[in-house]
Amino acid sequence: ANGHRVMTVAPRYDQYKDAWDTGVAIEVKVGYITEKVRFFHCYKRGVDRVFIDHPMFLEKVWGKTGSKIYGPTTGTDYEDNQLRFSMLCQAALEAPRILNLNSCEYFSGPYGEDVVFIANDWHTALLPCHLKSMYKSKGMYETAKVAYCIHNIAYQGRFSFSDFSLLNLPDAFRSSFDFIDG
Repeated sequence: ANGHRVMTVAPRYDQYKDAWDTGVAIEVKVGYITEKVRFFHCYKRGVDRVFIDHPMFLEKVWGKTGSKIYGPTTGTDYEDNQLRFSMLCQAALEAPRILNLNSCEYFSGPYGEDVVFIANDWHTALLPCHLKSMYKSKGMYETAKVAYCIHNIAYQGRFSFSDFSLLNLPDAFRSSFDFIDG
C-alpha cells in the first residue's frame, strides 16, 4: 500500500492452486549433501508469494503425520527440521536475486540485493547467519538488513549441539547457538 515491493517466502507444504512453477531451480547445501529446490510463485493482493518446493516439505504434510508441520506431536521436532529450515533460509536468500518476477505494472525483474528480510520465528533464524557467512563475506547483499520477529515462543527449534556442523556455518558462529535453559 505504501509502494514497496513485497515478497513472502514459505515452504511449499501444499499444492497451492494459484502458484505456478517458475521453472527456476537452485542447489543448496543441506548437511553433507546438495539438494535441488524449485520456486513456485503467485501474486495476490499486491504481494509476490514464493514457495520453496522440495519433497522434504511436502512429505511432512501428506505422509503418515497428517498435518503436523513441525513435528509428529506437539512440542516434538522432526529430526530433520534444522536441515529443512536451513534449506528454506538459503532459498529465501536467493529468491530476490534470481527470480524474474513481473507481477504488476509498477515492478518487474528481480528484487535485487537492496532488500530487508523479515525472519519469523526459529524456522528462519538461520537466514541472518547465512546472509552474513555466505553473502556479505563475499560482497553481496551489502546493504541488506534483517528484522527478526518471534511470533510463537512455544516452538524454539532446539537440536543437539553436535548437529551444528549440519548447518554449514563457520565455526565462529558456534557460540551464537549455545543455549543453557533456565
